[in-house]
Amino acid sequence: MLWFVCLLLQLYLFAIFGRVLLSWFPLNPHGAMATVAGFLYTVTDPVMNRVRRILPAARFGGMAIDFSPVIVIFGIIFLMRLLRAAGIC
Repeated sequence: MLWFVCLLLQLYLFAIFGRVLLSWFPLNPHGAMATVAGFLYTVTDPVMNRVRRILPAARFGGMAIDFSPVIVIFGIIFLMRLLRAAGIC
């Protein structure tokens, strides 16, 4: 049953990568990719918002860089390595 946790973590990792990639491109709000992006934002926002409360976006002049995806990705990778070391994954 714990292998299912590893699978969910890996799927969540892919969802975050997809969200990051889609954020780099302008999307038609009525297109199919907007539906995919909306799903990815819905799935990943609860965790990302918690990280953003602790670590707000870094300001560089007129732009800001959001490091929350990087923090969440590192956290998931760390958790997956712990589970592998325990023999679960």
